Amino acid sequence: MEIRERVTGIIEALKQLYPDAECALQYKKDYELMIAVRLSAQCTDARVNMVTPALFSRFPTLESFAEADVSEVEQYVHSCGFYKHKAQDIVLACRMLLDRFSGKVPDNMDDLLSLPGVGRKTANLLLGDIYGKPGSVVCDTHCIRICNLLGLAQGKEPEKVEQQLRAILPAEESSDFCHRIVLHGRAVCVARRPQCGNCSLAPFCKSFSGED
Repeated sequence: MEIRERVTGIIEALKQLYPDAECALQYKKDYELMIAVRLSAQCTDARVNMVTPALFSRFPTLESFAEADVSEVEQYVHSCGFYKHKAQDIVLACRMLLDRFSGKVPDNMDDLLSLPGVGRKTANLLLGDIYGKPGSVVCDTHCIRICNLLGLAQGKEPEKVEQQLRAILPAEESSDFCHRIVLHGRAVCVARRPQCGNCSLAPFCKSFSGED
């Protein structure tokens, strides 16, 4: 099967399975998504969604986050792991949004990467979800693992996988594709117990077919 045919089949199958391609993290304001994504590093989205309501209630504005005592933020995000680094990044990033970007989450990769705690995965998610930027490829662990199994990418380095996916995914589909792959990784293609016999992507999966 040619790669373009494989990609088209996978995209259509994912659309049928997960028509609502939405980020699982809960937020109301743009900067809240930035904060939630930072907290989600090596932590489940479910845990983050348990933590953020109280956090966003205590610090209801960008200004309140920028003025926050880092140690107090630590108390709210402690259960997300690596809480000291995360709390510090959140406060510093919010200060930078006010000081350099007029209180708005930047709409381009370079400016986003200048924010503390924001890497390419976070930046791509923000560009795709906030600004609807075509070509936003969010390479989290689900995306990397499943795209390797499907034969859409090779290797485990996020930036290299991102480049490979950019080359084959239609730009207008890439952000939704990544959200749907995450949903599929949680529901069907689970790392330690994949349900290959019940997987709608099996006809397009190199791992399932045993293709080289």
